[in-house]
Amino acid sequence: MKTLHKIAIPVSLGILGLIILNSCSVGIPKGATAISNFNSDKYLGKWYEIARFDYKFEKNMDNVTANYSLNSDGTIKVQNRGYNYVKKEWKESVGEARFVNDKSEARLKVSFFKPIWAGYNVIDIDDDYQCALVVGNSTKYIWILSRTKEIPNSIKERFLAKAQKIGYNTDDLIWVKHD
Repeated sequence: MKTLHKIAIPVSLGILGLIILNSCSVGIPKGATAISNFNSDKYLGKWYEIARFDYKFEKNMDNVTANYSLNSDGTIKVQNRGYNYVKKEWKESVGEARFVNDKSEARLKVSFFKPIWAGYNVIDIDDDYQCALVVGNSTKYIWILSRTKEIPNSIKERFLAKAQKIGYNTDDLIWVKHD
């Protein structure tokens, strides 16, 4: 019996370690490249979520926005807000983002529940930092963001083509309502 306990504890800790490691993936999908020469100061501010996949943490949400601001320690405050149209209530989640490598590369990790971090990679952005294509660590996570409640069709088509080339099924995107 003692031998069983000695084996069970390390196996349990090993499984827990794998779960945490998988939850902390700050990678980037194969074929995707984060923006270089990224200007994080221009990226700060309010963004409207234009499209996303159907994530459990954003289920039944419209009017979704993300607000990014600089913390005194150089990290980025992430404040997500949306309206759950089923429960008829506003939801807000506040987290923190940090650069994975250099500040000039648009590869970040974000956490709303430390110590769990997730990848946040800006893989396309217009010259004026008005529209952005953001992906997570795999083709399960994607967001199209805009400074306004709508996105120009030319940018939308560009982002969709890029996402499809990487392997995203863009037919599964939810187009977020803003009213």
